[in-house]
Amino acid sequence: MSNPLLLSRRSFMVMPLALMACKKGWSLLELSGLTMGTSYSIVAIDHSKSVEKAELQTAVDTALAQVNVQMSNWDTSSEVSRFNAVAAGESLSVSGELHHVMQAAQDVHVASDGAFDVTVGALIDLWGFGAGQTRSDMPSEAEIVAAMGCCGQAQSVELEAGGLKKLNDGAEVYLSSIGKGFGVDQVARVLKGYGITDYMVEIGGDLYTAGRNPDGQPWQIGIETPQAYDRGVTQVVGLSDMGMATSGDYRNFFDYEGKRYSHIIDATTGRPVEHDTASVTVLTDNAMLADAWATAMLVLGRERGLEIANQRDMAVLFLDRAVANGENGFKSIASKRFEALTA
Repeated sequence: MSNPLLLSRRSFMVMPLALMACKKGWSLLELSGLTMGTSYSIVAIDHSKSVEKAELQTAVDTALAQVNVQMSNWDTSSEVSRFNAVAAGESLSVSGELHHVMQAAQDVHVASDGAFDVTVGALIDLWGFGAGQTRSDMPSEAEIVAAMGCCGQAQSVELEAGGLKKLNDGAEVYLSSIGKGFGVDQVARVLKGYGITDYMVEIGGDLYTAGRNPDGQPWQIGIETPQAYDRGVTQVVGLSDMGMATSGDYRNFFDYEGKRYSHIIDATTGRPVEHDTASVTVLTDNAMLADAWATAMLVLGRERGLEIANQRDMAVLFLDRAVANGENGFKSIASKRFEALTA
């Protein structure tokens, strides 16, 4: 997920906001840290002025640590890692949280024509987009076919009551395209537990906002222009009580013989996507589904993605490369729901 540009005034007016907080009788809480191989940031308004920042920080870090225990592929003892280690035909009992995420992944997989797939790890590695990997040439057809044999969510994983069953030898689950969003939602639950109603939580570009920002307005979030070396803003949206995620192909890619290959892999072809959609932003009721659908919509591309978005009344913004608008030009196409929410 690409990082949205957080355009609340906190980024350049921290001192005035602090003075405003004292004057208005509330306190501003700003927390940050590292999790899931990326960073997180939180801005929250404590209207009661009773929440201890250190206590809240500990509660947030504890919640995020628990998500890692359940869903991290880096922790060999995590639930998802233990599932990846079982043999075909075996089942593993999992926590309610992991089962919930896998059910959501299955729902999005079906609704997106299979575009969203949490079992494409072998293909990601093959194309050189795994951790610490690079590639400057093309994998062979035989290598692609072999990797695809380990992938395919519907053929690889079966949800059981309280557990997961592996159906395919070599199949592994990677939750990077849905786990950060779930982590955002878990942090939001922590904040709600402390009675906080106005906040913004962001992890690696996935976010959820509730209530109002310190100016009393919806949280102002900038959607990044999908250019590798330019962090400009293409549109600003005001969000309250919604999750948001953006997925793009412009940060992680390699060039081979004049053609660019991005890290967005289509599980149905075993290859990086080749359409003109450069980024997709999704607004939903929670960050977990925004995270998953942003990836799904980018795999689908604007033509099919927009059909699904309008059929399902989803708020989605597509940014397509447009040669007619210049070398670095883009055209934005929004679903009906996105237009209604941002009008």
